Amino acid sequence: MSRKERIAEAILTVVGLSSVAVLALIIFFIFREGAPFFAEVGLADFLGSTRWSPGKGHFGILPMIAGSFFVTLGALVVGVPLGLGCALYLSEFAPKRTAAVLKPLVEILAGIPSVVFGFIGLTVIVPLIRDHLGGPGFSVLASSLVLGVMILPTMVSITYDALRAVPQAYREGMLAVGADKWQTVTSVVLPAARSGILAAGILSMGRAVGETMAVIMVAGNATIIPTSLLDPVRTLTSNIALEMGYASGLHRQALFATGVVLFVVIGALNILARSFVRNRVR
Repeated sequence: MSRKERIAEAILTVVGLSSVAVLALIIFFIFREGAPFFAEVGLADFLGSTRWSPGKGHFGILPMIAGSFFVTLGALVVGVPLGLGCALYLSEFAPKRTAAVLKPLVEILAGIPSVVFGFIGLTVIVPLIRDHLGGPGFSVLASSLVLGVMILPTMVSITYDALRAVPQAYREGMLAVGADKWQTVTSVVLPAARSGILAAGILSMGRAVGETMAVIMVAGNATIIPTSLLDPVRTLTSNIALEMGYASGLHRQALFATGVVLFVVIGALNILARSFVRNRVR
């Protein structure tokens, strides 16, 4: 190995390790700030209580956990079918010139600030829900619709790449035995690309779980467990963003503990998803 190659390898190693070090520091900081809260209040009361009133010493985040779950689930219900359908059209049915124009347009959505999506949801979606479905408009439904659009670039881009990675010989083999285009897609292309599609869904789910600003603007931020799509809701990320600016003492530790819970939940979901992908590939 030449001297230049050794230098390049050393630089790349440092860059790679630096990202791991940054992640380790973030984890250390969050757990260092949040761990004392668990020791003082207890994990069961923190996760199982439905009352969040820091001024009175009540720190139950069950409503926020439920809110994050319902909003994320709703976003996936909206965004995954739309993203998969768009990726299928661009990959399998659209003319090359059309796909070359539409795909970058979809990806531009990823560069739009989340506050813009929140503002559109606030001025368009919330009034529509309030006028035609009832309720305050700020709701699980509004949050799900906004996040469903926000995850489209992730879902479309990764799914498109997974579909295009399927060997062309698979398609030609099905067409040769008399299958039509749709039968080829459903019988060969989608099963062959399932791991990539699942990865797109996982990353889209992470995008939805971690979103803050747009959700704050359209969710209503009520610390209750929603019983319908029209109820207002507060997510874990919104809870941290709304109250961290003025929190102190035990209240501040509770917000860091919320960050710990969010980190653990996302980590567990990714581990389960990776295990599922490996099992399906086998």
